[in-house]
Amino acid sequence: CQLPPARGRPRRQARPRPPCKQQQDGASQAGGAPKLCLAWQGMLLLKNSNFPSNMHLLQGDLGVASSLLVEGATGGKVAQLKITQRLRLDQPKLDEVNRRIKVAGPNGYAILLAVPGASDNRSAAGAGEAATTSTQRPLRNLVSYLKQKQAAGVISLPVGGNKDKENSGVLHAFPPCDFSQQFLDSTAKALAKSEDDYLVMIIVRGAS
Repeated sequence: CQLPPARGRPRRQARPRPPCKQQQDGASQAGGAPKLCLAWQGMLLLKNSNFPSNMHLLQGDLGVASSLLVEGATGGKVAQLKITQRLRLDQPKLDEVNRRIKVAGPNGYAILLAVPGASDNRSAAGAGEAATTSTQRPLRNLVSYLKQKQAAGVISLPVGGNKDKENSGVLHAFPPCDFSQQFLDSTAKALAKSEDDYLVMIIVRGAS
């Protein structure tokens, strides 16, 4: 399962979303790597650093990710997501995240696995600009920073804001911890490869 094809090149056998989760068991690529749906690729930003990453759907609705990982003003896809706040990994706050997932329902959230992306992936609009105005670092540096702070990164969606609460949401980027481990199955763990080189991204529609 890959990113939607370019316009003018319709793909045969269109399937209802999300087809990716059902395909992952026993499915592998030529190199034997696990197969999860690629939902987004670009750069995560924190302060003056950028971290190339790819996000793969673990569970939930792919439509939530595709509709919120956009520019608020234009609705166009974004190539960079800036972490602007932190959420302490305290049990009451983790319970609140779980509650929001349940309230949102199966069509109101998406849980993604973020793994290192290609360092030269600057084809998308804005990615090249991010690379020139900030220092590129490996994703594990962001993971270790969040683990050190005992916090999750917070990103308001869509990028730039949106007055329509139905089309807004919040992304929480969780480092490896007991809370984030519950969302990983064997396929996700194999894709992550390393215990300190991935983030679990939870997007909930309409959350503040």
